[in-house]
Amino acid sequence: MEITCTRCHQAVQPGDCYCPVCGLPQLVYSGESSADQSQPDKWNEVVRDAGTIDWKPALRYALMLAVPAGILSSMLASIGILGLLLMAVTGALVVVLYMRNRRPSWITLGAGARLGLVTGVLGGWTTAASSGFALYAARYWFHQGNLLDDLLQKQISEGSQQMLSLGFDAATVATTRALMLSPEGRAGSVLFNACFLALAILVFAVAGAALSARILARTRRPQN
Repeated sequence: MEITCTRCHQAVQPGDCYCPVCGLPQLVYSGESSADQSQPDKWNEVVRDAGTIDWKPALRYALMLAVPAGILSSMLASIGILGLLLMAVTGALVVVLYMRNRRPSWITLGAGARLGLVTGVLGGWTTAASSGFALYAARYWFHQGNLLDDLLQKQISEGSQQMLSLGFDAATVATTRALMLSPEGRAGSVLFNACFLALAILVFAVAGAALSARILARTRRPQN
């Protein structure tokens, strides 16, 4: 009877302690000695430990990396995707640092994604707070409110032109433009941009951490 991995369903040779494709520990039964009867329990313990997280060091590493990365991401937000890639790398580094002193040195994809989730939340909130503080300082401390308003008005004008090109009637476009230029509309636009950036950072941090856990799962397989 062919033995298959319970995760990826690929063929596993009898006696293999882990899947050669995804690295999942396998249950190995042998009747040669009574000591071998404890092998399934050993691998069950490995799987259980690999899927759990010791949150005390995990939070320490996440705070240590996510906060400065979030500040840098807020500075790189105007450049484009660089800030998001930075948070993906940050999520991967958190997993690497967490696994450095972990025994057994193995982690599941789900555990890595949870580490990335925490990193993304911390990084996203730091980015949003840093961006809000920068806008406040630019408007009230450095008196650059006119520059910010001109930039917002330019973006709204470009959006209005796009709406017209998509077939919206002029009255609807004018109403939308007036709403966006109102104080409430400006505040809502800033809040929406901050929330969208925080969500994107969260997604990239989870993806980076999950990818890092996947790579570590293949390169740091448990020994027999």
